[in-house]
Amino acid sequence: MNQAPLDFDVIILGSGPAGLQAAVHAARAKAAVAVLGRMKRSSLYKAHVENYCCMDTTLNGAEILEQGKLQAEKFGARFFEMDVMSLNRDEKGRFVLGLESGETLTAWALILAMGVSRNRLNVPGEKELLGKGVSYCVECDANFFRNESVVVAGNESAACAGALHLLLVAREVHLVYGQLAVDEHLQYQVENSGIQRHPGAKIKEILGSSAVEGVLLDNGERIEATGVFIELGAKGALELATKLGVTLDPDSMKYVEVTRKQETNVAGVFAAGDICGPPWQMAKAVGEGCVAGMEAANYAKKERAKQDG
Repeated sequence: MNQAPLDFDVIILGSGPAGLQAAVHAARAKAAVAVLGRMKRSSLYKAHVENYCCMDTTLNGAEILEQGKLQAEKFGARFFEMDVMSLNRDEKGRFVLGLESGETLTAWALILAMGVSRNRLNVPGEKELLGKGVSYCVECDANFFRNESVVVAGNESAACAGALHLLLVAREVHLVYGQLAVDEHLQYQVENSGIQRHPGAKIKEILGSSAVEGVLLDNGERIEATGVFIELGAKGALELATKLGVTLDPDSMKYVEVTRKQETNVAGVFAAGDICGPPWQMAKAVGEGCVAGMEAANYAKKERAKQDG
């Protein structure tokens, strides 16, 4: 039996400085706030900050994030250390998010604050065979490998969800990972599927001249395949958001385009931080998070009032 959805006013994707600041301001505005994501993925987590205004000392990134989480929780924000697997909109206009745990959350406003992807293995053959069997997007390219053997690299929700999806089209699916770092619900799905798992291994080289022919693992094993999907980290929330019609900056085509109110072109969807483009500075992320949090809370309250009215 499916659990009833957990209802919120604002859901924030990302728990870096932009997401945390958005959570603080939205929660202080008396909005019901949920924050999704793992802080250890933030580029700030292992960094040290020396140029933040009014702080004449070196700041530890992990400590900054932990304090931000405690601050947001103090104002009522709830944190879910897991990834989004699906993103849709219901008949009322609410955003409906399916989590890797199997839970469902709904909200009137959504804030994209999950940073930018650094989705590279940096192994021989990766760059040379890009578009010739190497892909960074299962949902985009899965159908090109119908009834073929494919390899997925990664240990988090992007790789696991991608491998499960590929089972529907590919003849053989191999998942190469060090140790799975996903919710037990998603791990159960992977372990009880037809995916051929290669735990404790890494891809050393992608093989092929004019097209992918396979991969060589660091344990000496060779896997014959025509496709290699590199899916590191979380399932692409940005890819999910573009399905809602969120447009990207026309120059880069990889950053979300926003107004001064951190609004995207889709009503109810806001964005803040690195996902909006450079410079990669905590000060910028925090400022944009502040604006996004306040604007999202105001939007959610108005939409909820319409339904209640």
